[in-house]
Amino acid sequence: MENRLLEPSLIELRDKVLLMGGAAESALARAMRALVERDPRLAQEVIDGDDIVDRMELEVDHLSVDIFALKSPHAKDLRFVLMSSKLATILERMCDIAANIAKRSLLLMNEPQLKPYVDLPRMAEIIQEMLAKALESYASADSQKARAVIEEDSKIDSLYARIFGDLIAYLSENPKSAARVTQLLFITKHLERLADQITNICELVVYIKEARVIKHVHAVSGAGDGGRQ
Repeated sequence: MENRLLEPSLIELRDKVLLMGGAAESALARAMRALVERDPRLAQEVIDGDDIVDRMELEVDHLSVDIFALKSPHAKDLRFVLMSSKLATILERMCDIAANIAKRSLLLMNEPQLKPYVDLPRMAEIIQEMLAKALESYASADSQKARAVIEEDSKIDSLYARIFGDLIAYLSENPKSAARVTQLLFITKHLERLADQITNICELVVYIKEARVIKHVHAVSGAGDGGRQ
């Protein structure tokens, strides 16, 4: 009987987290579109929408507390509630990062475009695909899919290094471009950070399913070859 009473609350919690995930996907997509299309209205929408995500995180927190207080979950259900709350915090941070990208984009719109954006949208596209897969792994409690997403982070690391190098090289040849290069470097770092947050999500999924902490395991194993610390 207790499990049957608990199940609807867990489904509600999962759905609220997935709703936040959808908001994060949308925020990133619109922030990058604002950058590429130089659309200040769209950038401002991303910035203004951050408050909505903050309220969604509070809803997840409140529901998690209610489940603890009223349902007394055990074992896997307990891990699910705890990690779902953490996951909501990560998604809120991701929306903050998307808002920061939008703010940087607004600043760039006041200047001529530095160069055609090619690698940045590609980097964002890979991140969006990673996020979608990470959320799918959470929804289905598929730890193998989560582990596969973690492996994709190396693509982002490679793109980050290439874009960073290209921008520094451009700056050395065009010192007057410093302000614009700086904003693009920040955006590149924001994107790299989003990929790290997705990796964090996948680590939580593995813990929910396997009760195994892998955060420091794969971080150490990759430390010698540019792996995530």
